[in-house]
Amino acid sequence: MRKAPPAGPPPGRRAPDTPPPYPVLDGILDAYVERDLGSADVVAEGFDPVVVEKVITLVDRAEYKRRQYPPGPKVSKRNFGRDRRVPITNRWRESL
Repeated sequence: MRKAPPAGPPPGRRAPDTPPPYPVLDGILDAYVERDLGSADVVAEGFDPVVVEKVITLVDRAEYKRRQYPPGPKVSKRNFGRDRRVPITNRWRESL
């Protein structure tokens, strides 16, 4: 009997959609979601353009999922549904 391969990537490698370290991710998400800055403004704050594009792409690709959830409590100044309007049709994406 053979052991099944592990579900994750091999040791020392990361999956392609793995987010950056939390301090970097938090800064980018705060700027993009909470403060409603565009990608160029987030990069101007000193973040790596490649990482910013990756994080914003992941956030925007998952936007339709947030529209499917029922309303929940608002825990910050902005929430994803009512306070943050992002088109989910026609493959709209934020670009640098």
